[in-house]
Amino acid sequence: MRILYILASYLLFGLLFPVLSLHRKTRHGLWQRLGFHAEGTLPSRGRGPTLWLHGASAGDLLALSPMFGPLRARFPGCRIVLSTMTNSGYMMGRERLSKQVDAVVYAPYDLWGATRRAMRAIRPDLLVLEYTEIWPNLIRAAKRSGAKVALTNGRFSPPHLGKYRLLFSLIGNPLRDMDLFLMRGEDEAERVLGLGAPRERVWVTGNTKFDALASADLAREDEGLREALGLSEGERVWIAGSTHEGEEEHLLAVYRRLLENHPDLRLVIAPRYIERAGRIVALGKHEGLRVGLRSQGNPEGGRVVVLDTIGELARAYRLATLVFVGGSFTLRGGQNILEPAGQGKPVLFGPHMENFQDSVQVLVGRGGIQVKDGEHLYRVMTELLGKPERVASLGALARATVGQISGASQRNVERMAGVLSR
Repeated sequence: MRILYILASYLLFGLLFPVLSLHRKTRHGLWQRLGFHAEGTLPSRGRGPTLWLHGASAGDLLALSPMFGPLRARFPGCRIVLSTMTNSGYMMGRERLSKQVDAVVYAPYDLWGATRRAMRAIRPDLLVLEYTEIWPNLIRAAKRSGAKVALTNGRFSPPHLGKYRLLFSLIGNPLRDMDLFLMRGEDEAERVLGLGAPRERVWVTGNTKFDALASADLAREDEGLREALGLSEGERVWIAGSTHEGEEEHLLAVYRRLLENHPDLRLVIAPRYIERAGRIVALGKHEGLRVGLRSQGNPEGGRVVVLDTIGELARAYRLATLVFVGGSFTLRGGQNILEPAGQGKPVLFGPHMENFQDSVQVLVGRGGIQVKDGEHLYRVMTELLGKPERVASLGALARATVGQISGASQRNVERMAGVLSR
């Protein structure tokens, strides 16, 4: 049955290769994606184990980052190799995380040859996959090389369980090749057990992204970023983070109405994909608003600023009075609402949070407010802007809530240590 998947993966790769070569998320790093690594790209082996941690995108790498410190402490002399699939993830890893790890690389395509070449190059003792990154050829290559395989922050979406069962029945169950399942919650643990994971390998340890949020540095606001955005000291700032196509129109309309009673309010829009910055500028001008770009220092002095840079949103949240997190007014399924909460900010978000239900359950009523549509958002924003003491109390509650759910990283590392010792 494995040969069926191997053949199908090559066939599908041949069909998709033109798209993968041109798409903005995957068009760089072809040789590494095929399993080839130039000399000097990877670290030499140390006196400790080599740990290969994989996250699909930039946000996934940040969720893995709280484990770097505990891994270094638990495995002195270890080598940490971080891999990702997207260009933005690779850029963010190189710019923000490279000092904490020994290498940042592109993950191989899940092809029989590419995964084996990558294994021979990296030679991991432990491969750590994240969320639902179940890649059968990569997992099999790791096992054949003698590496252990763990899943961290494990999650399996209920609507997709039937598809997983069908796939596993056709190609063989890759979960049986894995050594450790570190799941976010009891419900996720039950799902992975239902998919065939051995019960003695499944543990509920929580979500490491909470650890990163709980340790966010609130010592002082980033004055350099404030200046680059063209924001003045004392101005109230509404930050709309990780917005998607179709959301900015509603947010700009709400902002125009808010200006009638709150003329000091500024709006910073951080699109999920910075390539959309030009379109957002055009939308703002269509609404009769002056719009500037952070990359240019907002020379227009726009009341609306587009944050068109990578890796600055977390820092920008520190400047916010109120935060709205996008991907929630569309069918995208939401974005990370706990990041601004960890910065001590009240967080608003829309009705479509299917991919972040655990975060919604944690935050609603504890510094997070879910709104139904643009009109509801306007009413809630109006009420909060009129009650600054309420804003402050909600922000403090949000930060305290995030702090209460931390600790997954240390639990994960101890479980990994147990697997490696065997």
